[in-house]
Amino acid sequence: MNTGIRSLLVVLLVALTNVASAAETKPFDQATFVALQASNKPVLVDVYADWCPTCKQQAPILSELLSRPEFKDYTVLRVNFDTQKDVRRALGVAQQSTFIVYRGKREVVRTTGDTSKDSIAATLRKGLS
Repeated sequence: MNTGIRSLLVVLLVALTNVASAAETKPFDQATFVALQASNKPVLVDVYADWCPTCKQQAPILSELLSRPEFKDYTVLRVNFDTQKDVRRALGVAQQSTFIVYRGKREVVRTTGDTSKDSIAATLRKGLS
C-alpha cells in the first residue's frame, strides 16, 4: 500500500474514532434532564443565545473538547436563552454563555463567559469524578 493511501486511511480512522466518541448534544427538556440526573452521568447544561458573541466563541471550543474520548460520557443539554426563560429561571441563570455541570442531581460547577479552552476543559473534568 502506498504511503499516501496509508496516510489517508489513518486520517479517516482518527476522524471516525472522534465521531464515535463525541458527547451527545440535545435541546434541553425537563424529562431528559431528570433521566440523565438519575443515570449519574455527567451533564453539561449550555445556556446560549444565537446573537451572543461569547457563545459563538465557546461553540467551537466546546465541540472540540467534547469530541475527545475523555469527555465521551457527557450529554450536553442546550438551553436557548431567549426562548426558554422558564428553564433559565428554574436553573437560576441570569446570562447567556453559561455552562452548568451536573453529576447526578448535584450541580458541580457553573461558569459564565469562559472562552479559555483549558479552563472549559477543567470545568468539564470536574463532572467526571
